[in-house]
Amino acid sequence: MKKNIIAMNASIMIGLGSILAAPSAYAESLSDLQQKKESIQEKRSGVESNISDTEKKIDNLHDKQLTAEEQIAAIEAKIAESTKKIDAKNAEITQTKKEIEALKEEIKVLKERIAKRNEVLKERARSFQETGGDVNYLEVLFGSSSFGDLIDRVGAVATIAEADRDILKQHELDKKDLEEKQTAVEKKLASLEVAKAELLEIQKQQKQQKQEKAALVKKLKQQTKKHEDEKMGLEEEKANLAAQETAIKSAINLEQNRLAELEAARKKAAAEAKKRAEQAAAQAASQAASQAAESKKQSSSSGASAKSSSSSPSPSSSSSSQSSSNVSQVPAVSSGTFTRPSAGYVSSTMGERWNKQHAGIDIAASGTVPVVAAADGVVSRSYFSSTYGNVIFVTHSISGQQWTTVYAHLSSRQASTGSVVAKGQQIGIMGNTGHSYGQHLHFELHKGAWNYSKSNAVNPLNYIPN
Repeated sequence: MKKNIIAMNASIMIGLGSILAAPSAYAESLSDLQQKKESIQEKRSGVESNISDTEKKIDNLHDKQLTAEEQIAAIEAKIAESTKKIDAKNAEITQTKKEIEALKEEIKVLKERIAKRNEVLKERARSFQETGGDVNYLEVLFGSSSFGDLIDRVGAVATIAEADRDILKQHELDKKDLEEKQTAVEKKLASLEVAKAELLEIQKQQKQQKQEKAALVKKLKQQTKKHEDEKMGLEEEKANLAAQETAIKSAINLEQNRLAELEAARKKAAAEAKKRAEQAAAQAASQAASQAAESKKQSSSSGASAKSSSSSPSPSSSSSSQSSSNVSQVPAVSSGTFTRPSAGYVSSTMGERWNKQHAGIDIAASGTVPVVAAADGVVSRSYFSSTYGNVIFVTHSISGQQWTTVYAHLSSRQASTGSVVAKGQQIGIMGNTGHSYGQHLHFELHKGAWNYSKSNAVNPLNYIPN
């Protein structure tokens, strides 16, 4: 008997050790969250640095754009100035052309005058040709009616000769003057055209410079817009990272709170296990003492009558035995991912049953049978169902995988919706509620969330100790 008590206590202590040991999945989860937070902070810092660099690029582009625009303004002022000069040259050219037209009129008049003089000269030439070029002074002498008439005729001849010389001289002067005026006007017009051509070339260069600067400004604006769009994207990324960081911080706080609740649940489960161990030890000791007393009594009365020897066991011994067998012991918490949820035998396995799919296993036992959480988790639902009866759903997150366990047909529930429960913590008592035939625990294990079709259900016997 002592050996049995020692073995039972050792089993209970192993179970306590499993309950008190913190599962690495949650520690890793918190560590992962911290790493994600640090990664997000690092990314956010990098994004802020990129935003700063982009802002510098934008400022530099703005400065270049401003400089280019100032240069364009200066070029436009020069173009305006050259346009004024060109307009002035055009006005001079127009005036010079008017002077040329006026000069042409004068030349026309001079040509007409010269033509008339040429006619006179031609007449004189014909007369000279006829007379041999000499004046017949005898005709002048004998043709005179008097001496005074003679003087007048000689003077007329001299005057005519002088006039001819004057006509020839004036002809030469007018011709020379005409040639000089033509040369001067042509030179002036040519000079104006050259000056205008130079101004047009300067203006062409200025317009070319303006176009180049305008193209530069356009390019700078495009680059600025590109960087502004990039900055906008970076700022949006920064905002998203900030939101993620806030969410991660909240998740860390929630995880820390959950771990604190889980630690409390573990301590509670350990206390319950310890209490059950003490009760089991006390019951075992009481049963051992009763059996020892009964043996002693039987030894002392070995020579008595057959009536005494055939008497029934004492009430205290029967009561003690009944008391010790009425409350089932909780199975030791296993070291695997899931522990057995209750004591008892598997009365029905997973598979086809009664022309429908049985999505879990049934564990049956008599008396008061505690039901415990198969793994650390959070109670997602705790309620009474017409089919499941008193039922508890627990959601687990193990190494990034979601699991769901279902505990149905309970006589009572000891965990409410939202509660954090530890592996091996008592959450109810086996019962016969709902659509049930006899006391048992209907236990389901789902790899993922529970659904009506139970498509995520897996065989619990592949995951819990037999």
